Amino acid sequence: MSRRNVLDHAGADPSKIEKARAMRREMTPAEGRLWEALRRSALGARVRRQHIVRGWIVDFFIHAAQLVIEVDGDIHDVQVDEDQRRDEALCAEGLRVLRVRNDDVLHRLPEVLAQIRALMVSPR
Repeated sequence: MSRRNVLDHAGADPSKIEKARAMRREMTPAEGRLWEALRRSALGARVRRQHIVRGWIVDFFIHAAQLVIEVDGDIHDVQVDEDQRRDEALCAEGLRVLRVRNDDVLHRLPEVLAQIRALMVSPR
């Protein structure tokens, strides 16, 4: 499967597309804070929020860096296996996945942004 097909949500279920749109309108406080920082930062790449990748809605996606960013709250403490399967599937498609905790975004945003920048410039 070509990378274009993997990353293009054109074939996505219409209900999934609507759910992604709703999630953009109703981001968590941590997602909203990171989005504002990513929009203002000079990453040199377009950042998509609540983007459909391979059937999953990822919190943030930077196509140029092939980087998925997930902002995890407490629910992720109980869905570890599901998150791991998802991460493995995304990584199998050549993507990198960075998971950050809500608390880190809310209280250590400069460090989170530094992690993102480092992954953007580091080789795979």
